[in-house]
Amino acid sequence: MAVSEETVLRFDADGLIPAVVQDDLTNEVLILVSMNRESIARSYETGRATFWSRSRDELWEKGATSGNVLELVSISKNCEANSLLVRVRPTGPACHTGNRSCYYRPLEPAADISRE
Repeated sequence: MAVSEETVLRFDADGLIPAVVQDDLTNEVLILVSMNRESIARSYETGRATFWSRSRDELWEKGATSGNVLELVSISKNCEANSLLVRVRPTGPACHTGNRSCYYRPLEPAADISRE
């Protein structure tokens, strides 16, 4: 069976693909991360969500130091195969600030949107 263009993941020039991480039980969006081929493979191998840290330029298993791991449930690709949805079961806060989700601050349009 031939692989169609729609089924092959479309990584960017750096070999990365954006991934939205979502709590499998509550459907809450927890974090937005980057993944590469190695982090995807490692996530399946270990059962723990592993990402690519752009700031450290290395693999990053969420919770390796904090203990707040993200147990992998599934990984799905979008219709254009250019982003992923990673469903997890978190064992603690997903955000490095200690918040459950990184999306805890409401947007303040007047202050947050730059007008040029």
